[in-house]
Amino acid sequence: MNACSHTSDAYSGTAYDRWVEQRGIDAPNKSTIAKMQHHYWVTKQTVFRKLGKKDDECVVASDAELDAKLELFRSIQDSCLDLQRIIDKYQERLCNLAQEENAMGRFLKEAGRTDKTRAGKMMTAVGKSLSYSGQQRLTLRVPLLRLYQEVETFRFRAISDTLQNVTSMEKVRTEYRASLSWMKNVSQELDPDTYKQLERFRKVQGQVRRSKAHFDKLKLDCLQKVDLLAAARCNMFSHALILYQNSLLQFAEKACKTFNTVASNFKGYQHYEFSVVKELIEPSLKLSEQVNNPDETQKGQEETEDDNKDKLAVQ
Repeated sequence: MNACSHTSDAYSGTAYDRWVEQRGIDAPNKSTIAKMQHHYWVTKQTVFRKLGKKDDECVVASDAELDAKLELFRSIQDSCLDLQRIIDKYQERLCNLAQEENAMGRFLKEAGRTDKTRAGKMMTAVGKSLSYSGQQRLTLRVPLLRLYQEVETFRFRAISDTLQNVTSMEKVRTEYRASLSWMKNVSQELDPDTYKQLERFRKVQGQVRRSKAHFDKLKLDCLQKVDLLAAARCNMFSHALILYQNSLLQFAEKACKTFNTVASNFKGYQHYEFSVVKELIEPSLKLSEQVNNPDETQKGQEETEDDNKDKLAVQ
């Protein structure tokens, strides 16, 4: 009587649940049938995911933070690839612009040698300034090349390392959700009075707990890795872009100083009678009048503005 009572207590209640759970953790079920069932549900979950079938809303909501981090990771991955392509094209356009500036400068210098008037001197000075600007523009390629190499290293090391963690996590997440679907299917056919069905449900439940523990570990790793990746990208840009910014400012200052010197040396406007491009005759005359009679031009502009104000007031 005591033996029967002891056996009844051992196979019922929460004590039995804890015993089955501990046994499942210490010695997971490795039977061929269990493996086949597990692979079946994993394959089914993978196919459903490829086909775009939505999972349970509660399960999806529990991974909202993880999905947000994955979106950030994909954004970093795509933006770094796009940035590399843009830098590559930017360097190509930069070289083309420098070549065009240099060619235009040579053309103006050659034209200035044949023209002995003041216009020839202006063409020579502007040509030298353009050639100088083209040479200085090429100095921007050094920090751009450095930035390109930094982004490339970041992609092939930091992003690739994080991608491995994300891939492993997605695989385990698929297994975890497959285990949940398996447990849901078993629970629908569960008869609490049948020992074999109850034993089967508890084994599947143990599989779900093991999958969840593994998934939670990789999930935490992914969250931390993506945060570190975003911080590393900001740190990379803060160092690599400073060199480009300084080089760009130096180039702009040198080019501006050169062209301002040319402009100050050739103040005023010398009227030129256009004979081929006749559309420029009228603008040329107006510009000549503005240079020669600045007071009258300003007075005429003020009168025009007053007339416009009067018209608006009447309306």
